[in-house]
Amino acid sequence: MATKKTKKLKSIDRDVSWMFFNHRILQEAQKETVPLLERLSFLGIYSNNLDEFFRVRMASLNRLLESDNKEIRKRHDDIRKTIKTINKLNATYSTEYADAINQVFKSLEQHNIRLLDEQHLNDEQKEYLKAFFYDKLNGYINPIWFSEVEEIAKLEDNRIYLLVKKTECGSGVKKPKSHLFIVKVPDRETGRFLKVPSSDGMDNIMYLDDVIRYCLPLTFIGFNESTFEAYSFKFTKDAEMEMDNASDYGVLQKIAKGVISRRKGDPVRLIYDRQMPRDMQRKLMEKMHLDRLDTALASSRYQNHKDLMSFPGSNHSDLKFPRWKPIMPTAFLSDESVLQQIRRKDLFIHVPYHSFDSYIRVLREAALQPEVKSIKTTLYRLAKDSKVVKALICAARNGKKVTAVVELLARFDEESNIKWSKRMQEEGIHVIYGVEGLKIHSKLLHIESSKGNIACIGTGNFHEGNAKVYTDYLMMTARKELVNEVSRVFDFIEKPFSQPHFKHLLVSPITMKTRILQLINTEIKNARLGREAWIKVKINHITEPDVVNKLYEAASEGVKIDLVVRGNCSLVTTQPALQGNIKGVGIIDRYLEHSRILIFCNGGSPRCYIGSADWMPRNLLNRIEVMTPVFDEDMQRDLKRTVEYGLADTTNGRIVDGSGSNCLQSMENQQPFRSQEQLYLAYKKEAEQQEKVAAENTASEPSNS
Repeated sequence: MATKKTKKLKSIDRDVSWMFFNHRILQEAQKETVPLLERLSFLGIYSNNLDEFFRVRMASLNRLLESDNKEIRKRHDDIRKTIKTINKLNATYSTEYADAINQVFKSLEQHNIRLLDEQHLNDEQKEYLKAFFYDKLNGYINPIWFSEVEEIAKLEDNRIYLLVKKTECGSGVKKPKSHLFIVKVPDRETGRFLKVPSSDGMDNIMYLDDVIRYCLPLTFIGFNESTFEAYSFKFTKDAEMEMDNASDYGVLQKIAKGVISRRKGDPVRLIYDRQMPRDMQRKLMEKMHLDRLDTALASSRYQNHKDLMSFPGSNHSDLKFPRWKPIMPTAFLSDESVLQQIRRKDLFIHVPYHSFDSYIRVLREAALQPEVKSIKTTLYRLAKDSKVVKALICAARNGKKVTAVVELLARFDEESNIKWSKRMQEEGIHVIYGVEGLKIHSKLLHIESSKGNIACIGTGNFHEGNAKVYTDYLMMTARKELVNEVSRVFDFIEKPFSQPHFKHLLVSPITMKTRILQLINTEIKNARLGREAWIKVKINHITEPDVVNKLYEAASEGVKIDLVVRGNCSLVTTQPALQGNIKGVGIIDRYLEHSRILIFCNGGSPRCYIGSADWMPRNLLNRIEVMTPVFDEDMQRDLKRTVEYGLADTTNGRIVDGSGSNCLQSMENQQPFRSQEQLYLAYKKEAEQQEKVAAENTASEPSNS
């Protein structure tokens, strides 16, 4: 009966739910309790997310509408409906976004930070801009005649452009002539914001767009005297790479070629200054060749607000979050070999609360210890100056056999990963590009040693930059049952047509989805028998249809389901059939919630898992992902605390129920509770206690004298 009932339950399209998620970021930017420069950063994150969403997801939806596939054609009406819903939400949120930016900049003036435009400059500032033009900007501004541009889509997307109208008006001009030019704003070369001389006791900052507007007469020096109008716009292209799988190219060459093809994608969104005259708008649209289902949105004077993430404010630390120094767990400060410590007991870190340098120490020690014979690791995203890669190179130079499985299809990081792959190959590291058709998203390390093998299994990338802002767990273990299966995953990567057996690890695309459904079924069975039955999950996305329906079935049978879900969530938790048994909370705070934690009641003997997979079709069916059981009791307690803190968050926890309202949750008779802050304070207190115990033990040791 439950199966029939749950089939009729409503779910939310993943892309619509993503809009709800991004709106939570915008809502955080509107909170007056958040420091002003952090609010600007959230506004930048919101804008950057939206750019990527249109480049990838909206582009995919548009591509589906062009498909002649019979099954896909049946979905065309639903796809059009989704696109219309997204565009409607986008228009609503854009108005909200513009208001938020104006509010933040107005508030910044109360702290002596002011935005200036080209119309409000004193003589000193004008001279400063002229000097800046000749010293830095000249040569980066290269106007293109609008008439010579066949298609604007051939230009680089996700950049800011000015559509400039130059009208000759000198004394020698009988009849004023106007010409249009396109100018790319060189923000990547000079930065988006420029600090200009202070005035009236204010720190003055200008958008580079306005600096260029002021400098247009200098740019066109040598031409007839003219007046200028300049209106900003930006456009977004389809970022899906066209892979030539039939060609003779190797995998590396195919990816490199695909990155180039991305730059030639069709435009899917245009944003332009709403003050742009109609005739200029019309000419711009004609050059864009936008379809009626694509997005053209009138907006504010300034585009590409992702730059707000790097807004200059170094002299205003009071307008940022107070610094939380990453904690180095005592085990990683010890003089004793960390590998030997792991052989005695599982260790873990939870970044960014804990320092990622803990993991770097593991790699460095493995690179140096004579007992270590080989190191294997998966690499999905890499830092620009990767300490991880440098440790692997050190290991190779020390005679270790090093294997790196590099995922070349890590979206928007392909070029970086290609560069590092070549560098590692030059150093003698065996580089594997994984399985064609299966993106390798698992986070694994395997260390072979004569004193006992070790494995590390994580929820996030081995990336120092990510580890400063993403919350992720990394478990380090010498348990043979887990270490041997991690080794088997690497064998599967090298021989994807093999059929390895995994008793403990959940591995997709082999068994993970089936095992997750079985774990949920166990809770359903226990609920029917009147036993304790619950599920606690911290995850990024839940959209896989079979998992969604199974959760609906579990809730309708009385299983209590608590979810801390950051992003996409297809569940509509308020439906009567669910009896109020599903609770969803999304947290937006100073750190990006990224860890994946699964805890199942299992009749009173909870089963805990961590790993790389979200509950989406791509993760469970089309990627190599790994979730590991957690047996160490200390880590189990820590995972449970993290999930429970998230569920109790009344400061940054918003209700995720499928409605998109994103209301902050409230607890009756409870003081405001901020989960990230409380976790940091708890880890800090624990580290202080461990240091105190270590110091006491050292003091109590008998003297050698």
